[in-house]
Amino acid sequence: MAMQSSPYISFPGNASEAFPYYRDLFGGRLDLMTYDQMPPMEGIPFTPPSGSVAHATLEAPGITLTGGDAMGEDLPRLASDVYSFLLAFDTTDEARTFIATVADDGGELAMPFEVAPWGDHYGQVRDRFGIRWDVVVDGSAG
Repeated sequence: MAMQSSPYISFPGNASEAFPYYRDLFGGRLDLMTYDQMPPMEGIPFTPPSGSVAHATLEAPGITLTGGDAMGEDLPRLASDVYSFLLAFDTTDEARTFIATVADDGGELAMPFEVAPWGDHYGQVRDRFGIRWDVVVDGSAG
């Protein structure tokens, strides 16, 4: 069976801000389509606000993110400890740079980056959109 996995994030109306942020953070190619750019869709059960993102795909080295703007009232917050995205870096310097970049740009350190009981370096940072990134470096790496 051939299969690939990509997280899909339903943003609460700010996907047009989030995806360029992730492109700047990870690099890669971003394809973003708003509902305004789509042909009229008969029978769609909602009226999307102007500029809402229908679908976005960011393909960057080592990661693919997909998503768009969620529709409806009382949308859930993205910030949660019931999910996170795990990023494995080659070196502790790369990992520390990533954590500092995210934290310094409106995010927050969720768990210090240090040697974990299992021997790897591990930490957590939450970005300004509420997404938690778990960061790991193999204990045998520098």
